[in-house]
Parts: sequence; C-alpha cells; structure tokens
Amino acid sequence: MDPKIEMVFKSDYDEITSVWEASVRATHHFLSEEDIAGYRELFPACFQSLELYCIRQNNCIAGFIGIAHHKVEMLFIHPEARGKGLGKQLMSYAIHDLQARKVDVNEQNEQAAGFYLTFGFTVAGRSERDGLNKPYPLLHLKLPD
Repeated sequence: MDPKIEMVFKSDYDEITSVWEASVRATHHFLSEEDIAGYRELFPACFQSLELYCIRQNNCIAGFIGIAHHKVEMLFIHPEARGKGLGKQLMSYAIHDLQARKVDVNEQNEQAAGFYLTFGFTVAGRSERDGLNKPYPLLHLKLPD
C-alpha cells in the first residue's frame, strides 16, 4: 500500500525545509554553499503561496510537493527515501488530482529533468537564469494540451 499524501501545515515548515536541504545537497551539485544558504533563507517565505503536500515514512516527512496555479513549483524527496516511488506518487497526485500542467527544472539537474519527461512533459522553453537571477538555466516543461 502506498503511503498517504497529506497536506503540509505551518508546523511542518522546519521539517520540509530540512528535507529540501538534504535533497538539494544530494542532487544539486552545481550549487555553491553560498547559494544553498541564500535559497534556504528565502525558502520558507514562499510556502505561503503554495499548496503543499507531503508523504511521511515512520512519522517523518520523506518528500513534499508545492503547487501554484497548476504548476509544480517544488518537488523534493529526502535522499534516504529516493528510489521508492514517492516522487512518482506525489507527481501523479499533482497531475491527476491538482491538474498540474507545468514545471520548471534546473537544466543541470538531469535526473529531475528526465523524471518529469517520463510523465509526458515536454520542453516548452528555456531561461538562462533561475527565478532569483542566478546563472542556473531552467527548462520550462509542460504537458501537452
């Protein structure tokens, strides 16, 4: 039986921030320590504008997804929980239950880009810089209409 997807509450923000940081350190090797610290500082402020959902394992958040305006704004899985289908479960929920149709992904994060492509997303555009104007190109992906 798949773990249950549940809403994230404000009381979970510290825990999902820890999941985010562990995930980023395991997958975003192109980021500097300064970048990680800067993003971490800004990260909790963006939670207010997102619908956040998580999956728990052993009463700990193992992964989470954030959606806004039918777009996946973030999807992070704790490194110890990777490869267990949790990302797939969260993404399927976002697409089928929340009607997510878009996602941006760091071009350098090839595993994540490949993950989204398996769901039928296609590249709709590219930006040279990320949302904070850092030199980390983004691929803008969308599902076909």
